[in-house]
Amino acid sequence: MLTEAFLAALLYGAVTAAVPLLLAGLGEQMSEKAGVLNIGIEGMMIAGAFAGFFVAYHSGSLWAGFGGGILAGMAVALVMALLCVGLGLNQIVIGIGLTLGFEGLTALMHHFLFSRTYPRLPAAEALAIPLLDRIPVLGGALFNHPPVVYLAVLAVPGMAFLYRRTQLGLNLQAAGDRPAALDVAGVDVTATRFAAVLTTGAFAGLGGAYLACVGAGIFVPFVTNGAGFMGIVLAMLARGRPVWVLAGAMLFGICLALTTAAQVAGVNLPTDVIQMLPFLAVMVMLVLFGRRASLPAALGIPYERGAR
Repeated sequence: MLTEAFLAALLYGAVTAAVPLLLAGLGEQMSEKAGVLNIGIEGMMIAGAFAGFFVAYHSGSLWAGFGGGILAGMAVALVMALLCVGLGLNQIVIGIGLTLGFEGLTALMHHFLFSRTYPRLPAAEALAIPLLDRIPVLGGALFNHPPVVYLAVLAVPGMAFLYRRTQLGLNLQAAGDRPAALDVAGVDVTATRFAAVLTTGAFAGLGGAYLACVGAGIFVPFVTNGAGFMGIVLAMLARGRPVWVLAGAMLFGICLALTTAAQVAGVNLPTDVIQMLPFLAVMVMLVLFGRRASLPAALGIPYERGAR
């Protein structure tokens, strides 16, 4: 199996599968830093996937589709922020409700709009990085992807810089650890959490749009297949470090890409076994590293000014 064709197919598929997980994990990480456990990220991704595919299909522009996905994800995140941050409702209950609601809504809309034709989008145009794309095996697998892939990877050092070197990063950390202290310092905790949740929606919506428009090229009901929940696990295990989200996303991406890579190598593996691997990897990582996960002290706790 360890041929150049197998390794190239495995790495290329891993990157394609990892990008939605990376975007979901980075978004969830910001939300958790601010003290909001965003269980609804799966709903934001499925909304972004449908809106992104719908806009890209009717406009003929992949970038317009990404914009539509971002706006759809932010719209769902706005509902989450209004109910959980503004009104202080239970974050887990609202998140599950949003996920189930938008899975059903997008399935219903797909039935009326696309179920008779099942249209597909053309393959996304790749951008090869000069010289690097000529590296044997690694070049075509890692350095010949659509531009949005490189932007997602560049978001990792950008988020790391934001958390460690900026006042906004410190405010996010304080909103999750000591929101009362942030309030005393004159920073609006509610506004900080609102911004974090909306940013999470933008990341998740983009991840969903990428999954439908680039990864699959088609929208079908439940196309996210638990990617949002994997993003939650990545964010919790990363301990506030975006680079760990990237590493975890690549690990899950490799598991998801094994089916295609095995077919290239001529190995016939049951599809059900391959599809089970990412969730098995999630459980293994939780067993190995779950107890070491460092979560904000006020995670999941609504903040009410003046309450004790």
